[in-house]
Amino acid sequence: MSGAQFVVRGQRVVTGEGVREAAVVVRGGKVAAVVSHAEVPAGLPVVDVGDKVVMPGVVDSHAHINEPGRTEWEGFETATRAAAAGGITTVVDMPLNSLPPTTTLAALKLKAEAAHGRCQVDHAFWGGVIPGNAGELEALIDAGISGFKCFLCPSGVDEFPHATREVLDVAMPILARRGIPLIVHAELESPVEGLTPGGDARTYRGYLESRPKRWENEAIQMMVELARAHRCRVHIVHLSSAEALPVLREARREGLDVSVETCPHYLSFTAEEIEDGATHFKCAPPIREAENRERLWAGLARGDIELVVSDHSPCTPALKHLERGDFGAAWGGIASLQLSLPAVWTEAKRRGLGLESLVRWMCEAPARLVGLAGVKGTLAPGADADLVVFDPDASFAVEPQRLLHRHPLTPYAGRTLTGVVEMTFLRGTKVFERGQPMPRPSGLWVRRPVGPRAAA
Repeated sequence: MSGAQFVVRGQRVVTGEGVREAAVVVRGGKVAAVVSHAEVPAGLPVVDVGDKVVMPGVVDSHAHINEPGRTEWEGFETATRAAAAGGITTVVDMPLNSLPPTTTLAALKLKAEAAHGRCQVDHAFWGGVIPGNAGELEALIDAGISGFKCFLCPSGVDEFPHATREVLDVAMPILARRGIPLIVHAELESPVEGLTPGGDARTYRGYLESRPKRWENEAIQMMVELARAHRCRVHIVHLSSAEALPVLREARREGLDVSVETCPHYLSFTAEEIEDGATHFKCAPPIREAENRERLWAGLARGDIELVVSDHSPCTPALKHLERGDFGAAWGGIASLQLSLPAVWTEAKRRGLGLESLVRWMCEAPARLVGLAGVKGTLAPGADADLVVFDPDASFAVEPQRLLHRHPLTPYAGRTLTGVVEMTFLRGTKVFERGQPMPRPSGLWVRRPVGPRAAA
């Protein structure tokens, strides 16, 4: 149906006015209109999905694809195939674990070349703020970067050093002038009282205690202060500590442009269920206790947390050190692109939260963050015709061998999830249909619109 005119019709279409019986008219890769069943234009082919849900494509603004340089960890071809199967139509790649990291214009060009013609879905790129690269930021913005990522603690890879407060005092005024967000891995490392040096590295409790909530809370407090000082848009990635929510809430009341995301694994798993040696659950910040998880869900329901994104961070199975079960040595990251939508829906439905909330967290808000509001993440007329046909009532058991990202290692293995992606359309082209082979890749780089350079 590439470039064609057609209609997707269903009894549960998630629009800006809520969930209703409707028909989405697609022309030239765009949403031409959302109309009632009775208003479907005559002569157009109709895809009638009955009582399945029609929703916008998911925008995943946090994925580590690792190409070029560490393509054995993942790669654009495998990551975007998994994304399409999971109802994700736009994925934004993080600036690290690729080699070189996306901290210069030259590195961005290499990244874009690696992605070109190999992506099943649309894609965009974050740049990085590291010590010494302030002179590259304007050029990256002019090239259409989505925004910039920094770490407040060691990132795990030497080529992407963390940013000190002094580094941010230089970079943030540049981003503020250009209206570009800074997204932040918010942990400030400091000594941990009572932690036994050289303790049993197989215990999850030991790993959890080694990265306390205090690290996140203090880092977020610092970023609020910097947002106030520089009037720069700040976004906190992968929030794990629910204790930080009051600080963020107060910052927004003050009028600061500060937002926050969390991830499916923090909403799905709890520390109490993670067995010693189960390093496939390791991520940073860590998965915390059940009580903390419920406070994150309460924050989502209140609107204190705006986004839910995957933080897809795969590696080779060897780097997880499963045979040793060593949390200290294992790479921290969870691969979940294909499972994010059903994982979040499973838990949201259990708590009585609806499809409108799901679309707000996973489609609309991430699109706004990366400068694509009205283009991605919505079924409004004029938006790209990125649609997902989703069965919110069907369940499935996660079988790793059916996952399409490069390595099938996942903490979701064997878990029963609710919600099945039946079809995914990218700009009016079907890029995934359950049980069918994947078509030829058609994803494009979607750049953030570039505003004028403001005077320094």
